[in-house]
Amino acid sequence: MTNCPECDAPVGAQDRFCEECGRNLLVRTTPVGGPDGTAAAQCVCGSTDIDADGFCESCGRSQPTGRDRMEFVLPGIAGISDRGRRRPRNEDSMALGHVHARGVAAIVCDGVASSERADEASQLAVDAANAVLVDALVEGGDPERATVLAVAAANRAAGALARPEAPDVAPSCTYVSAMRTGEGAVIGWVGDSRAYWLADDGAKTPSRRLTKDDTWAAQLVAEGVLTEAEAVNDRRSHVLSRWLGGDSGQVSPHVVALNPEESGIVLLCSDGLWNYFPEVEDLDDVRPRGVSPLRVARELTEAALRAGGHDNITVVVIEVGG
Repeated sequence: MTNCPECDAPVGAQDRFCEECGRNLLVRTTPVGGPDGTAAAQCVCGSTDIDADGFCESCGRSQPTGRDRMEFVLPGIAGISDRGRRRPRNEDSMALGHVHARGVAAIVCDGVASSERADEASQLAVDAANAVLVDALVEGGDPERATVLAVAAANRAAGALARPEAPDVAPSCTYVSAMRTGEGAVIGWVGDSRAYWLADDGAKTPSRRLTKDDTWAAQLVAEGVLTEAEAVNDRRSHVLSRWLGGDSGQVSPHVVALNPEESGIVLLCSDGLWNYFPEVEDLDDVRPRGVSPLRVARELTEAALRAGGHDNITVVVIEVGG
């Protein structure tokens, strides 16, 4: 870092605080309200030559702005949220945090399309959760407890948007987060946004899905009423059994710990990605190796767009180990 992210004043590599505005340089996060979309500096064609009017000088495409396409990068972590090809707006949100020498945190929330102000609900939820997780990283708090507290904060934030006269469309969203400290990570979730562990080639700790969907179909599969194949093909497969928001009640997240022996990535994503690549084998087939988290996030996002892009797509990639 050569300039303060708050006031753009010059800072030294060893500075802990900006002498100009006082910002703590060891803590870096996405801005409250989400990235503004200006961070996307590469067209889907691969060119970085974007003119002042927002058009790619190589292929001529108009570049998305605002919430249509958001990219954000911090050390060891990167995220992309894209509106997709068919939805009128992006109702997904993401938040990232990095605390020097302590770890990183990330949250993905997917606004429930049948609720009102779903984009606001998801954004308020990720902002509230990120504040809790980053504070825990600063203070060296327990990641599992921090995850539970983060979900409670996110639920309150999304629930505050609800209108008493319209309980059937209360703003709501799903939730998945990761808090990486040391060489492991703690994952928490509510709903059907997912987390995966994608191991580097040759690793002893195999790639696997870390979350189980809170959906009507997943519940019936667990009870033995439906097979996996039947659940996938059922029209109710995406009906949520748990979520965050004004009508969710008090929600406790599922929490799992990951302590791999080797290096890899934790992938957080909304169903705009996993609908096309639901299994770890599918994701392993399309993700690049040996590249930055941002490059991985871009490749996975573009794979979902090529596959149809029928929903909002959010992808967050976190380096673990190595």
